[in-house]
Amino acid sequence: MDFRKLAGVIALVYGASAWAGQPFVVKDIRIEGIQRTEAGTVFSYLPVKVGDTLDDDRATSALRALFSTGFFKDVQLLEEQGVLVVRVQERPTIASVELDGIKDFPKPQLLENLKLVGLAEGRIFDKSALEKSENELKRQYIARGKYGVSVKTKVTELERNRVAVSLDVVEGKPSKIRQINIIGNTHFSDDDLLGEMKLTTPGWFTWLSSNDQYSKPKLSADIENLRSLYLNSGYMDFSIDSTNVTISADKKDIYITLALTEGEQYSISDIKVAGAKGVFSNEALRAMVDVQPGQVFSREALTAASEKIRENLGEEGYAFANVNIVPDIDKEKHQAAFTFVVDPMQRAYVRNINVSGNDKTKDEVIRREFRQMEGGWFATSKIKKSKQRIDRLGFFESVNVETHQVPGSTDQLDLDLTVAEKSTGNFNIGMGFSNGEGLTFMGGITQSNLFGTGNYLSTQVNTSKVNQVYSVSYTNPYYTDDGISRGFDLYKRRSDVTSTSISQYTSETYGGGVRYGVPISDEEMFHYGLALENTTIGLTSNSPQRFIDYIATFGETNQNMLGTIGWSRDTRDNALFPSEGAIQRANIEASLPVSGQRFYKVTYTQQWYQPLTENLILHLNGDLGLADGYSGMALPFFKSLYAGGSGSVRGYDYNSLGPRDASGYSLGGNRRVVGNAEILFPMPGMEKSRSLRMSLFLDGGAVYGDATQTPASEGMRYAGGLGLTWFSPAGPIQISWAKALNTQPQDKLQFFQFTMGGMF
Repeated sequence: MDFRKLAGVIALVYGASAWAGQPFVVKDIRIEGIQRTEAGTVFSYLPVKVGDTLDDDRATSALRALFSTGFFKDVQLLEEQGVLVVRVQERPTIASVELDGIKDFPKPQLLENLKLVGLAEGRIFDKSALEKSENELKRQYIARGKYGVSVKTKVTELERNRVAVSLDVVEGKPSKIRQINIIGNTHFSDDDLLGEMKLTTPGWFTWLSSNDQYSKPKLSADIENLRSLYLNSGYMDFSIDSTNVTISADKKDIYITLALTEGEQYSISDIKVAGAKGVFSNEALRAMVDVQPGQVFSREALTAASEKIRENLGEEGYAFANVNIVPDIDKEKHQAAFTFVVDPMQRAYVRNINVSGNDKTKDEVIRREFRQMEGGWFATSKIKKSKQRIDRLGFFESVNVETHQVPGSTDQLDLDLTVAEKSTGNFNIGMGFSNGEGLTFMGGITQSNLFGTGNYLSTQVNTSKVNQVYSVSYTNPYYTDDGISRGFDLYKRRSDVTSTSISQYTSETYGGGVRYGVPISDEEMFHYGLALENTTIGLTSNSPQRFIDYIATFGETNQNMLGTIGWSRDTRDNALFPSEGAIQRANIEASLPVSGQRFYKVTYTQQWYQPLTENLILHLNGDLGLADGYSGMALPFFKSLYAGGSGSVRGYDYNSLGPRDASGYSLGGNRRVVGNAEILFPMPGMEKSRSLRMSLFLDGGAVYGDATQTPASEGMRYAGGLGLTWFSPAGPIQISWAKALNTQPQDKLQFFQFTMGGMF
């Protein structure tokens, strides 16, 4: 019942008789009883003016108009010697709204929700709005499965016709799904069907996912999952006959019962294609359909075949192609024939590409990534590739492409590209920690989209007990119009490995260089560069004799001119958290003959990602390295290859694998092999998060040296365990718990390894 309407009806009955009852000509109008409402506001709503004759009809209209404003809880019309007296009693205003007992929701969020139903500070108090607010609070909690929630309201009158409103909430505990019953299934077991549903009874990890709490949207999604299972397994007549959800008297337990009819399994008797014209014949389109007669009916397979036909037509410019699947069902034989009726429509070309949402990023930065050209025939693959390349820029939260047919034309369309920009520049100062580096202090300014040009500028300072790095980098990804990139680097690096498992020495390097990237294709890039380095080496009393001999030959300080040549190919769908695709990198770094030392390094890395299920991804990684001197010179010991620790073989101390000196310190080597196999999966209960991922892994690796080095620690080492990667607001965090599998007495192990913040 709306109390405002009820009060209005009562007031109309009594208010209409509050004046003498005889019609009279209104000589003047006087308003009484107003405190906050302006007299002009009352006059604006009052349908009676000076000079009007007030009778029963006009009085009723006046009362109705004033009550409908919601400002007043009582209105009377009186007559005093030809003066119409409008006597009102205003509704109180809300001085404050207090929420007590709230834990599950942020109070500001709930106050905003209550404002939408009319309960807010400064508003006119209305009991119906209070009732709606109470129901809205309960609805919010019931949506979270807390059916036992209770809300008590209290209204306290204050001076100056104001009230204080408080809502005391007892949240209670979430109601749990105690049982899910499925009736009518014979072809699939209860366990099979329950495995398709997200809603479940309480288990080990359901406290994280809340899947043991009833939700109507979740149940609807589960029913659709069951429908898909049956329709993809041939049961065309499948139906859900009833859904019954009951709750116990104490509102703690929920019981769900689904009654279904499976029907018979259907097979496909025939597949035909009709209506094709233009670039493809019916026979060519039929060859695109993987479904064959004799197979069990699958809605998913037919939909995929329809989409494949549509994509192939779209690749040839038929952007508006229609593909309809017409069934011919034989219920007696439990068979069905399907005809793909194809209408390619008119071939279309792209008239305009419209870009919006890029307030900071220049149009040309986006348009140069497009592979679909204005004026060219529409091509599905070019649209997808364009969107993928723009996504990879990393400048946008979202990238959406929509096609619109040009009005009045059958062969033209426009592309509307809408982007949502994100922050591409940041100033960071902080610290991190890793087992290998110790405490690290970090600071810097990075802008990956400098002034909206797409250029990259970074200045970084990283200091730790082992490594100190100061660097400035600048990259123009489109130094030339055809996509050749150019970058410059200046850096100072200092390493002090005396507190690590590496053979003892210190080094300080100043350097700078220029680098270029030449695109071979959309996924492949050729790299080359030139750098100058000045390196000073310091030894300690624990340095091995081979280090002392090297310094005696080449001196403590050396200048090298380094040339690099590389190749990369990247088909990953995401740079941070890929789910499919691969990345390959091959690189050669060598000191040129004019340098003080002669050496080279060759590295090759390949990573491969393949989704196994919706939430499981297989990740394989291989890393090979080869380094040596040339022209009769040895490989500088500070350019040796290392393995062990996070990023290579977890479970072993950082850079500890391979040959050792007489004191047991790692010497590194000139050959390295590392392999990793991981099953990646989201944190239970956080399946939608793009910043947190776990893994079960198996690592293996080894470092080999020349014949003069102590081979005691050579050979492959393996470890397995659990890993976690989190791109936190403070920087990337990597944690691993690993068990070394084939240890030797001289190996140095680390069961737990932790890295926070980006390391150079």
